[in-house]
Amino acid sequence: QVPLVESGGGSVPAGGSLRLSCAASGNITRRYCLAWFRQAPGKEREGVASIDTDGRTTYTASVKGRFTISKDNAKNTLYLQMSSLKPEDTATYYCAADLRVAGTPFCEPSDYGIDYWGEGTLVTISS
Repeated sequence: QVPLVESGGGSVPAGGSLRLSCAASGNITRRYCLAWFRQAPGKEREGVASIDTDGRTTYTASVKGRFTISKDNAKNTLYLQMSSLKPEDTATYYCAADLRVAGTPFCEPSDYGIDYWGEGTLVTISS
């Protein structure tokens, strides 16, 4: 069983909204530090947002106030609500899980030590 599976990507005009989902297997959403990353064509992967086991969230500066990360432990699902989308938000978005930093101040959108990656979902924002 694939641990993490993203969905919800698509193409929307600038200013629009999208909600990404990441279906997790087992108790990943309860036990792991969860995060969203993105990678635009020709660019390095970037951490977008993270949420810890206690619900504490962290965002990269470029998405603060526009994106909201959340999770539903009963549904074993991670979400990323994206609003006021800009063309520079165009990227493949990945969800990830890291057990090592769960419950610590180091739960943040960093790709060091990730245990599980999803396969990605493409988000395209047109100007």
